[in-house]
Amino acid sequence: MIITCLGHAKFLLELENGMRLVTDPFDASTGYPVVPVRADAVLVSHQHHDHNALDTVQGYTRVLDTPGTHTLSTDVSVEAIEAFHDGEQGRLRGKTLLSVISAEGLRVAHLGDLGHLPDEKQAALLRDVDVLMVPVGGHYTIGPAQAKAVCDMLKPRVILPMHYRTAYNASWPIAPVEDFTKLLGGEVEELDMLRITSGDMKCQPRAAVLRAAVGA
Repeated sequence: MIITCLGHAKFLLELENGMRLVTDPFDASTGYPVVPVRADAVLVSHQHHDHNALDTVQGYTRVLDTPGTHTLSTDVSVEAIEAFHDGEQGRLRGKTLLSVISAEGLRVAHLGDLGHLPDEKQAALLRDVDVLMVPVGGHYTIGPAQAKAVCDMLKPRVILPMHYRTAYNASWPIAPVEDFTKLLGGEVEELDMLRITSGDMKCQPRAAVLRAAVGA
């Protein structure tokens, strides 16, 4: 499996069987360049413009935007778990989905716009995933300290921070990724992509900031 960050909370997952999954595509109002991408299925955590821009994705036949188990093939499935976009039971921003992708003997989780610490039922479904894509910017989602607490709770093997301030969205009232990574100490690498198999998890970094492939 190859995981590439396309900016914000948008990731491309390329599987050995040729399947391509895209998470939370954004529109141009985010400030990031919108580069069309091909995918077989699109995971949409919630219906906000920076997460549901389906018109920027080409070739897809499935949109996963509801809670439950979604079977994409005999060996690929997605468990979408309902959660809240804020710390007030959704009163401010509604709900979001937390998705666990199971493929190639790996479990990869994308936490959408999570706005609170997971409850025990949610945590039980997310605990010990191989890769955790976690929002860290705050204001609209959990912030750096809460994101660190989520990682401590779920104990993923690899952490991929997302949804933070960059040069593209510099006016947004969210924190830069460094506010989160400094809480992890010296365990963070900067990579163009994450290439993983179920047999090489011991060789993977504890956490990685993926450079956004916005010109690809």
